[in-house]
Amino acid sequence: MGKHILITGATGEIGASVAKLLASKGYSLYLHYHKNEESLRTLLNDLSQYGQEYIPIKADLSKRDAYRHVTSSIFALDGIVYASGVSVYGMLADLQDETLDQLWNLHVASLISITRELLPKLTQKQAGSIIAVSSIWGQVGASMEVAYSTVKGAQIAFIKALSKEMARNGIRVNAVAPGAIDTKMLSMFTAEEKEWMTEEIPMGRLGSAAEVAESVLFLLSDSSSYMTGQVLSLNGGWHM
Repeated sequence: MGKHILITGATGEIGASVAKLLASKGYSLYLHYHKNEESLRTLLNDLSQYGQEYIPIKADLSKRDAYRHVTSSIFALDGIVYASGVSVYGMLADLQDETLDQLWNLHVASLISITRELLPKLTQKQAGSIIAVSSIWGQVGASMEVAYSTVKGAQIAFIKALSKEMARNGIRVNAVAPGAIDTKMLSMFTAEEKEWMTEEIPMGRLGSAAEVAESVLFLLSDSSSYMTGQVLSLNGGWHM
C-alpha cells in the first residue's frame, strides 16, 4: 500500500509543485486548499496521470477552529507537509489586530493543532515525517515583514522542539526555509526591486518552487532517515 501525505496549501505554487512531485513518486495525497477552486481543478487534472488517490479538503486555516475540518478528513497517514502561508508587507505599526490574528492562526496555531491531532496516526506506525515550509525570514528576520518573520520563526521553533519529543517514536520533524522563490509571493515587488534582490544573492538568481519540492521530497524519503530537527536553507547563499 502506498504512502499517504497531507499537503496544506496545496494550490499555492510551492504546494502544487510538492503535490506533483510526490504524486509522480507514487504517493497518495490529501490536498488542502482554501478558496482557489480553479487551481484545485487544474492540480487534480495534472495529478490524474499518476493514478493514486487525491482527496481535496477545503478549509480556511486563518480561522482558529478550521483545522478540525482538515483532521477529521484524514484516515491513513504517513506524513504532513505544511505549506500554507501568506506574506504581509508593511510597517509593524500599521498592522491591524485582525491581520495579526490571521497570520498567527494560519502559520502557527493551525500547524500546531493539525500536528497534535494527527500525531496518533503516526505514532501508531512508529514512523512518519512532518515538514513545515518556513522562510528565510524565520531565520534572520526582515524589516517591513516583522510579523511574517515572527510567525515563520515560530514554525522553526516548533519543528525543533517537536523533533526532540517525537524522535523515539520514529517520527522525523524538519523544515525547509526558502529564500527568494520565483512565485506570486514576490509580486509585491517591482522589477527593479527583484533585480536588486537577485544581485544580492550569490548564485545570481531566484529559486524555483520545483527546487523547494525536491527538498521536501528528500526530507520525506529514506534518504534523510537520520535527519530530524533540521532546517534546510534554500536561498542561493543569500544568508548563511
